[in-house]
Amino acid sequence: MAQPALNVVSAPFYADALSVAQLMQPEQAVFCFSAEALKARLAQFTAGFPGTVSFAVKSNPSREVAGALAAAGLQHWDVASVHEMALVHSVAPHAHFHYHNPVKSRREIFNAYHKFGCRRFAVDAREEVAKIADIVGSDHSVELAVRFVLPRDRATSAHDFSTKFGAPEHTAIELLQDIQRRGYVPVMTFHPGSQSRDPVVYARQIEAAARIARAAGVHVGKLNVGGGFPASYPLSRPAPLAHFFATIAEAATRHFGKGLEPQMECEPGRGLVANTMSLLTRIKLVCSDGDDIFLNDGVYGGLMEFMQVPELQPPHRVIRDGKVLAGPTKPWKVFGPTCDPLDVLPAKLDLPIDLKDEDYVEFGTLGAYGIATSTMFNGYGNHAVVPVGEVYNG
Repeated sequence: MAQPALNVVSAPFYADALSVAQLMQPEQAVFCFSAEALKARLAQFTAGFPGTVSFAVKSNPSREVAGALAAAGLQHWDVASVHEMALVHSVAPHAHFHYHNPVKSRREIFNAYHKFGCRRFAVDAREEVAKIADIVGSDHSVELAVRFVLPRDRATSAHDFSTKFGAPEHTAIELLQDIQRRGYVPVMTFHPGSQSRDPVVYARQIEAAARIARAAGVHVGKLNVGGGFPASYPLSRPAPLAHFFATIAEAATRHFGKGLEPQMECEPGRGLVANTMSLLTRIKLVCSDGDDIFLNDGVYGGLMEFMQVPELQPPHRVIRDGKVLAGPTKPWKVFGPTCDPLDVLPAKLDLPIDLKDEDYVEFGTLGAYGIATSTMFNGYGNHAVVPVGEVYNG
């Protein structure tokens, strides 16, 4: 079938993925993005969280998302690399950066400090404190955020960050004391794990933060509670955000003391952006003598996280002629487009029996870690982002 000569990147505004499929008929997989949905979700955070809200750029490093957040007034950005700083700086020249990747090269620290004006760096090791001090010298406006970690039940989140980052309590105490001795501003931070389902996890971490600060004899003026705020998936329905915000505020007062609470910060990624994008894929081949189909995107593209955590399986629907395809379904084995046997979804999907080549399969709730983890393996994965009014989330 001949494709319309449309430039996806400069495409007009569409109502939703149904109209994108019908009017644009994209050959390559595209992300459908609702800036209005993102603006509304940001408003929930800024109105409900008891402190400063930033965005974890790693969850969706697209210019479209960064631009929409900047236009909505977001000023603080949690970044994991200098590359992310450059992206944000291109749409928000006066952005305040929280460089909360605990491991950074000297060159990265130098560029963050001198080129992008970054004055917040996370640390979880003595060597990192010394490295930063060598570069920033006697600039006592620099904030060093000690990232601590607690032994915990891994079942409380989809991704466990404690296996890679975070200082145990005794080390966190020493780091706070070292930071204060050097004259920098001590901050504390933690990460409860991506897609955290239980607000009580935040309370336990805040209790530990207060305990560590008291043991160090250091006044901590700011506490960053990390990301971890959940999105809603078919197999993972968390408590409302308001429950998380109320738990965090109550825990800060209870453990630090009324009127003595540090300034609270958060850095949502998934919880902020997941429900603002869907991925529109196209069927390349339906095998009539079996139950195999091949899409134009897969686990090396926007569906990589699908492979990692079953509970984060996105909702899906089939589109034909601009309408959702209904009727009887059966389990289909779904392959991606690359010449690699690993490019197959981990579980069969229930899709209509009457599938045809050129039908579209839309996957919702892929605003977080869809674009972020896409590769260009075999030339697939350079996704365009198409603006829509409404986005499918099941």
